[in-house]
Amino acid sequence: MSTTTLSTIAYYSAMVIGIFGTIMFLRFDWKRYGLLFSLSAFFAILLCYLFVVFGFYSFPYIPLHQLKLPVYTMIVTFPLGVMIGVRYSPRKWAWKIPFYWGFIHIGVFIEVMIKLHTNLFQFRFQWDIWDSYTWWWIYFLLFEWIGGKIIPNHLRKPIPIKKFHYGQWGWLILHVIVIITIFLAGYYLGKVS
Repeated sequence: MSTTTLSTIAYYSAMVIGIFGTIMFLRFDWKRYGLLFSLSAFFAILLCYLFVVFGFYSFPYIPLHQLKLPVYTMIVTFPLGVMIGVRYSPRKWAWKIPFYWGFIHIGVFIEVMIKLHTNLFQFRFQWDIWDSYTWWWIYFLLFEWIGGKIIPNHLRKPIPIKKFHYGQWGWLILHVIVIITIFLAGYYLGKVS
């Protein structure tokens, strides 16, 4: 399968998942989740635009339009991630960190797979996976805080803290995600160095 075909499939898959996921969240409370969606979409596009302007990365192939950014997918994918995080992250900040640790590792893993197997984006000017990883943390923790101000407790379904205790399903899933992605990150770094 060609790189362009994989790029097109990845682009449209992300858009479809983002649209359906967003619709699911807007059903809970379209005003509050809609506000969170709008703010996170705006900041995702703004940050990405700035990173492109500064020359950190580029998007050589974008289906649907000739803009410098994959605007349509960004409008739905990053806000969907924010809404998932805000709705399901544990109540206490000490437990939000492990939750987002797994969450962000999945996101960065997907980013690396897209970078390696498609021509949707390229890193430039000393930008690498570590920079992306750092900005994923900044973005999602910022919107966890903002989401906490916008989305009241009755519209959230936080994973109970006890599910992250040793032997529970949250503990198991988190460790599987983190161990596998750290191993794959080491493999990736060894391969590209």
